[in-house]
Amino acid sequence: MGFLIMLLPWLELLTLVELGILTSALTVLVYVFVTVVLGMAILRRQGRGMFERLRQAQDGRIIGPELLLDDMALGFAGLLLIFPGMISDLVALIVMIGPLRRRLANALIGPQPEAYIPERDTSGHETIEGVYRQVDDENNP
Repeated sequence: MGFLIMLLPWLELLTLVELGILTSALTVLVYVFVTVVLGMAILRRQGRGMFERLRQAQDGRIIGPELLLDDMALGFAGLLLIFPGMISDLVALIVMIGPLRRRLANALIGPQPEAYIPERDTSGHETIEGVYRQVDDENNP
């Protein structure tokens, strides 16, 4: 694994050089610039959305762990887009696709239990509170 991490920047550079050979150097520069701007936009948007969901959690609304996991995954995809190279961009694209991301998370982590959300009784029933005692028929004279 460590060897792959050390090899990754060289593979990223190789993919950009090959793209430059097939097209032009200007195309590669525009590609890198567009992916950096897109990655920064995703990070900014996800940061705002994550803070909004955390505010909702403080207000008492329950947030499932999958929402925070989705926020973190999209933030990770934004970071991957900022790094120049086509391999990290491909991984970012895989992470950004929701169903594929969830399938990958289920394969790596395992299925997560769904969050419990208590339901309120919206019917017209009234609850009567009080103290009670149980009276047995056999012991009553």
